[in-house]
Amino acid sequence: MKLWGGRFETGPSAVFERFGNSLHFDKRLVDVDVRGSIAFARSLQRAGVLTAGELSQIETAFESIRLDAVNDPHFFDGATDEDVHTFVIRKLGERAGALAGKIHTGRSRNEQVSLDARLWLRETCDETMALLRGLLAELLTLAEKYPNAVIPGYTHLRRAQPVLWPHYLLAYFEMFSRDYERFTEARRRVNFMPLGSGALAGSGFPHDRHAIAKDLGFDNITRNSMDVSADRDWALDYLYAASVTMIHLSRLAEDWILYSSEEFAWMELGDGVTSGSSLMPQKKNPDSLELIRGKSGRVIGSLNALLFTMKGLPLTYNRDMQEDKEPLFEAADQVNASLEMARVVAESVVLQEAVPYTAAEESWVVATDLAEALARNGVPFHSAHQIVGRLVLTSVRSGKKPADWNAASLAEFDPAFTPDVARLLDPREGMKTREILGGTGPNTVAAALREARERLAAL
Repeated sequence: MKLWGGRFETGPSAVFERFGNSLHFDKRLVDVDVRGSIAFARSLQRAGVLTAGELSQIETAFESIRLDAVNDPHFFDGATDEDVHTFVIRKLGERAGALAGKIHTGRSRNEQVSLDARLWLRETCDETMALLRGLLAELLTLAEKYPNAVIPGYTHLRRAQPVLWPHYLLAYFEMFSRDYERFTEARRRVNFMPLGSGALAGSGFPHDRHAIAKDLGFDNITRNSMDVSADRDWALDYLYAASVTMIHLSRLAEDWILYSSEEFAWMELGDGVTSGSSLMPQKKNPDSLELIRGKSGRVIGSLNALLFTMKGLPLTYNRDMQEDKEPLFEAADQVNASLEMARVVAESVVLQEAVPYTAAEESWVVATDLAEALARNGVPFHSAHQIVGRLVLTSVRSGKKPADWNAASLAEFDPAFTPDVARLLDPREGMKTREILGGTGPNTVAAALREARERLAAL
């Protein structure tokens, strides 16, 4: 059964049917399609199109469809309908008879598609945000397990300055917190009710749009019927938020793939999130993290796909816009699965505290601490930088580590090194000078962890 056809002498070709049908992917909208149709039926009753008895009959039929869709795994078997909307109307006709023909009174499939996708995406945002909260909580737990662990911080993948392990994890906490804000905003933007917009010019029936919005839990109604028919900004908002989240997950995955390798050996990943080799018995591969890193491309690709689809479309609706749902579904599936996987990986991490500390202690990550100490003692920073640079060069050439120097040998190297500077050869001491807000000073980091817990609890 088509929702259109009177103007046509013949039906669509079999090739066009196959090419244009979308039931195989939009059937996941069946629940929201039914819920939206029930709300529209109530509005039709308020507008005088349906009697109270007819509304009751339609609501009963719709609820039975909804229950069957949930409980019957074979509900869609054999269906050849054009899309989920046509499928639902056919099922309504089987259960409510000719009365089913009234449900589309004044309603366009354009606004119906927009409504269904908005309802689905609103709930998907909630799922994504819940998964983000879970990951944020696990990152804080992992930080709190090793509150005093010292690791090298990197720039250009070269050891740069010492930082606390919790400070490192709080960097990702900030990234994923911003992601949470983006999904919150995406949810806010999607939560406008489009029914009553018609195909593009508005409905010819006196619907109370605010009443429909209240019935479906929307914050407000859309403001322009043409915009509704043409708009997929709300889908792009979600896809952008999902893409940035996947970039952050991919960066975390890359870090932990490196840090768990034999070359770094900072951390060990649990058996439950790693796999072996079919040939090499010794292997313990970080496949879960590699999959997260790989799936980021699929999500970013989904964003690009819809951007390219929308970029040249004239107002208002064009069939190209049917291509919005597969990228949206794909991105949501991948970002949600990746967030769940990242949380489980974080649960499994064991930090080998001595290894990164040794890496910090044996390298010259304290160089900046030394230069800043000289500057605090009155040496112009450029000169201090040159003095410490020469110290590092001399040490590298002679194979000396920071611990091989002391107050006397530093003063002998250059009189600018006063006795108090020698303590900064220990990377733990230099961090104590960085108690500025946002820095890696131990007191500052402890306070940041407490604040992060409070922020998480408030989400």
